[in-house]
Amino acid sequence: MTLKEAQDTVDQWIKTVGVRYFGELTNMAILTEEVGELARIMARRYGEQSEKESDKNRDLGDEMADVLWVLICLANQTGVDLTEAFAKNLEKKNIRDATRHLNNEKLR
Repeated sequence: MTLKEAQDTVDQWIKTVGVRYFGELTNMAILTEEVGELARIMARRYGEQSEKESDKNRDLGDEMADVLWVLICLANQTGVDLTEAFAKNLEKKNIRDATRHLNNEKLR
């Protein structure tokens, strides 16, 4: 699925099943909440914290998909074409970071 297809799929779902988009600020708060849930799993599963029993069966991919879903909602609501935005962002990184990471002693 392309980013465009994902944006169209989410938009269609919202309009048929979800009734309407939540407001942009509400979705921003929801995005923050979803990122927090992802961070909790990452910190416990891959960081120094011990994983709680209630988190052991949480699906990391599902948590990432929740973040992506709300981000796509925000993109749709604000008229952002994620395909175009991602391409521009990648171009920016390729120019700005062309040798930055290669020359970073901390990464050797």
